[in-house]
Amino acid sequence: MKKYFPYLKYSGITLAILVGVFACDKTIEEPQRVGYTPASVDEKAGAWKTYLLASAEEISVPAPTAVTSSDYVAELSALKGLASNLSQEQKEAVVYWGAGAVYRWNEIARELAARYNIPPASNADGKYPVPDAANPLADPKFPFANPPYTSRALAYLSVAQYDALVSAWNFKYKFKRSAPSKVDASIPAALPVSALPSYPSEDAVVAAASVTILKAMFPGEVPYLDAKLKEHLASRQWAGMNVTSDLTAGTNLGNAVAAKVMGRARTDGMGVANNQALTAGMIEAAKSRGIKEPWVSQEAPARPPMLPNFGAVQTWNFDRKTLEQIRPVMPYVVGSAEWQKELDELKSIQNKQTREQARIANYWADGAGSYTPPGHWHRAAANAAHEAKFSEIKMARTLALLGTAEMDAGIACWETKYYYYTPRPQQFGAKTSVGLPNFPSYTSGHSTFSAAGATVLGYIFPDQAEKFNAQAQEASVSRIYGLIHYRIDCDLGLKHGKVIGEYAIARGKADGSGL
Repeated sequence: MKKYFPYLKYSGITLAILVGVFACDKTIEEPQRVGYTPASVDEKAGAWKTYLLASAEEISVPAPTAVTSSDYVAELSALKGLASNLSQEQKEAVVYWGAGAVYRWNEIARELAARYNIPPASNADGKYPVPDAANPLADPKFPFANPPYTSRALAYLSVAQYDALVSAWNFKYKFKRSAPSKVDASIPAALPVSALPSYPSEDAVVAAASVTILKAMFPGEVPYLDAKLKEHLASRQWAGMNVTSDLTAGTNLGNAVAAKVMGRARTDGMGVANNQALTAGMIEAAKSRGIKEPWVSQEAPARPPMLPNFGAVQTWNFDRKTLEQIRPVMPYVVGSAEWQKELDELKSIQNKQTREQARIANYWADGAGSYTPPGHWHRAAANAAHEAKFSEIKMARTLALLGTAEMDAGIACWETKYYYYTPRPQQFGAKTSVGLPNFPSYTSGHSTFSAAGATVLGYIFPDQAEKFNAQAQEASVSRIYGLIHYRIDCDLGLKHGKVIGEYAIARGKADGSGL
């Protein structure tokens, strides 16, 4: 995780202190993020359409005490004490979390995905142990955060954040409690203060919802997540932004929304996504469709195929019938002239790969130890939303639209892979230097994830659509340059992903946001 910034007090200290740090620290890979006043507080967002809540008022939030009450006055006094005489560590935490609750928890989730993206190794018996959720820190660690798993974790995280914030916005504008520093000007506010009402706290809502989801997705990280939750909530008081009752109401709301979201997660079919007993039938079905030579693992010992039944997991933006209707057409089969032409292309690249092709293949590999293609696109989305100064609710909407599209892309792509069960180029002599995926070839996951992501982000950031589409094209062709996929895998994956992204856009256009 990136280290914190030195403390930046917006009422006085200038950005020079940050510039000095950046000039000395050679490890920084991208612009560091600080807090901002949102371009809009999106005061009508309490009426936006939720994913799983029946309405923004499904979970009740009690009315706060009046700002003139003795209880609230006592809270202000306590807050003034907490926001004074901060340690250096507290100051750094204020600035770190001040970059945005949704932004930071999405970043934390991506980092956890990278940490757990480690495929199990074979044991002395030539078997590959399955990670155990009941013993997550044993070898192999649970989860193996591969692309489908990561897409699912980020989707549930983003939906929980979004639904919780829609509800929070509803109650914020129902109760209209002003920020502490607007009630008492002597409260030192270390972060920008907007017109957004403070009760319930949006940071507490996001933090509580995020921790509930991430504990379920990464059960070995409970102590770490509890510590981050504690720090995040405390940082809001160190910054003078929220009194205790703001945080308590937000925490309770976030917990309740996340519990409902986890109810869906427990019944979405992920529990049987790795059902290896289905593969024999899948292979026979693929042969009946004309696949002459099905995919087989090229590892020694042979590794069981990854998540063969992920294609049966519940989608977000379309139903099962639609998933089958948009499935890509039958690919070229081994021995056909079209297949031979594409294999020859790969062998030519293998013999004469350029430095630029190698660079592209390695840049987009997103293999073991990375947060995978879905994480790659979440990072792009979070950074673009931060640079556009989106409110918390608008940032959450962005990541929920993207997250559900990426999970749908993973489900639809995996359903296609195991429907056709096509062999990878490695079965015919192609060598790869960017890792050997352990599942069928057609279609390309990178291409499907990337086209879905670029399509959604092009809708949200139309001025950057051309850039996102170019990145998706490069991510797709990287799998050809890496000798991982035939060209048809990538071309049809891009088309499939674009259609999947358009379903998320249709959802966004109907959510009442007017965006």
